[in-house]
Amino acid sequence: MEIYTCPMHLEVRQDKAGNCPKCGGMKLVPLDSLKAKVVSKNNENGGVGSSTWKNYIPLAIIIGLISVTTIILSFRDSQLGNFAISTTMSYFMIGFFLVFAGFKLIGLKGFAEGYSTYDLLARRIFAYGYVYPFIELFFGLVMILNPTSKSLLLAEILVMSFSGLGVAIKLRKKEKFQCACLGTILKVPLTKITVVEDFGMAVLALVMLLIVT
Repeated sequence: MEIYTCPMHLEVRQDKAGNCPKCGGMKLVPLDSLKAKVVSKNNENGGVGSSTWKNYIPLAIIIGLISVTTIILSFRDSQLGNFAISTTMSYFMIGFFLVFAGFKLIGLKGFAEGYSTYDLLARRIFAYGYVYPFIELFFGLVMILNPTSKSLLLAEILVMSFSGLGVAIKLRKKEKFQCACLGTILKVPLTKITVVEDFGMAVLALVMLLIVT
């Protein structure tokens, strides 16, 4: 008799295919095929092991490019006599939201499946994983038009804080998981960095809100 399990919840076992009763979104797969896939992946990567600094190079490049763009735009503003700290912060946030939303949208299905394993809302409502990238995209596009909108900044504080909360809970329970913040194109084991990322964006939005108030 073939046994099926969830790729993210290996404790789940049942004798027929279907969806995971824990996360509700991921499809159960044959246990034997999952084991074979894990062995193959470990051989390809030389074993799972712990993350090294090389694992974070893609993230460093992305954040670096956003930061450089922010600096160049701010320098232009200072040359024109239009420099403002809130504007500089908005440049970084716009880049962040647009780039990170883009990576999620490239592999939307994979992101939704991964996101449902740790986000508090996506674990209950799987469809939220499909909506979240568009929320980030919306934040980025609207900030281009009106970066100091108080209602927008408040929404960013709430959404990013809530997103970070799910990751923080997972880390507190010392549960291993693959963060889907950069979608499924880049396999970056962010974990603790993701908490800083989500709450960091919430803090930037809060600071901007205080400045424009």
